[in-house]
Amino acid sequence: MSPQLRFDVLSLFPQTVEAFTQESIVGKAIERGLIDVHSLDLRDWAKGKHREADDRPFGGGAGMVLKPEPLFDAIEQVTTPSSTVIYMAPDGEPFSTELAKELSTSPHLVLVSGHYEGIDQRVRDHAIDREISIGDYVLTNGALAASVLIDAVARHVPGVLGDDQSLQGESFDDQLLGCPQYTRPEEFRGFKVPEVLLSGNHQAIARWRHEQRLEKTKRLRPDLETIINQ
Repeated sequence: MSPQLRFDVLSLFPQTVEAFTQESIVGKAIERGLIDVHSLDLRDWAKGKHREADDRPFGGGAGMVLKPEPLFDAIEQVTTPSSTVIYMAPDGEPFSTELAKELSTSPHLVLVSGHYEGIDQRVRDHAIDREISIGDYVLTNGALAASVLIDAVARHVPGVLGDDQSLQGESFDDQLLGCPQYTRPEEFRGFKVPEVLLSGNHQAIARWRHEQRLEKTKRLRPDLETIINQ
């Protein structure tokens, strides 16, 4: 069986992604042939004796910038007409559940992981299809952002979670945060599970969970509540 979705990650630190994808649900999905993840060392496309993939920025300033030559060569070698090339950029479009769902239907995602001061702008202008940010902060290792995207996207590939109902009622589904979850024992240190969850009344449970999601969203993420009310 061919994987439903292949990820190729271009990075200076491929071990970061390799360690992540060997564990938990993503690792099991790879073993079952549902997805495929390849972490590629950008230095394999770097020229010269020392295989340097970065250099100082023109115009001065601190830090290093990933060079255009190895990035262009790597992207051109690993992509096909069905590929989508994504740069993990702190100034990219915000990552979301809806975007994860959209990307999960792609056959091949190439993730470019920036480091230090980022990548040469010519790569962004001419070799990147989308730029995605996982949050309003900066990481020293772009492979971490790529790992987050892989995990979030892979969950929406059919069969990865085993029970696709696990995706229902999660945080950010319908722009609401998730509801509280409880398991055995029914009472612990005097703290009891809400009676409605023990009632067996599925309509009442669904209503309670929805009310909890609304209240939690209003309390913790009023920005989402604004979107809901539009």
